[in-house]
Amino acid sequence: MTVAIVDYGIGNLHSVSKAIERLGHEPLVTGEAGEILAADRVILPGVGAFGDAMDHLRQNGLDKVVKEVAAAGRQPLLGICLGMQLLFTRGEEYGSHEGLDLLPGTVVRFEPREGYKVPHMGWNKLQYLQPENPLLKALEDGHVYFVHSYHALVEQKSDLLAVTDYGHPVTAIVGRGNVFGMQFHPEKSGELGRKLLEQFLKLEI
Repeated sequence: MTVAIVDYGIGNLHSVSKAIERLGHEPLVTGEAGEILAADRVILPGVGAFGDAMDHLRQNGLDKVVKEVAAAGRQPLLGICLGMQLLFTRGEEYGSHEGLDLLPGTVVRFEPREGYKVPHMGWNKLQYLQPENPLLKALEDGHVYFVHSYHALVEQKSDLLAVTDYGHPVTAIVGRGNVFGMQFHPEKSGELGRKLLEQFLKLEI
């Protein structure tokens, strides 16, 4: 199985690539449209600012490639951290920016709350809202590792697979059709993160 990790100049490419290798699959870090479209699975990583990331995707034509992957429905697509946020309609980081619009919703900054620091950084427990989803099936409860100052407000509840609590429910995992996203870093989230990546790689669409 070939797993294309989209290289658009912003992303935690090395750690994701190593996680895929440890699961016994072939990671392909690439910005080439043909290689992405031919892969068995596609991962969109990301670190940094929403607007900058979208600019990089557009400059390389990779926004259209990711949308093509989603529209074709043949390959499971996973956005990680900022990569998940880019799946949404709009991001409000340093202005208002159009996202990939694969999932309806807006990415907004955490509002100040007493006792809760921004960025949200550290281990938090997942709450599965759709445990029957193939991505989550038979998984035990556990903690995963978050690092983010912005979070997604999901418009359609059916797209929300899991949340975590950070003073209020925070979007943690989303999914629709062949499109999935994880706000946390599964590649840095121990055994539960490993299982989530493994189940993503086993998905049958």
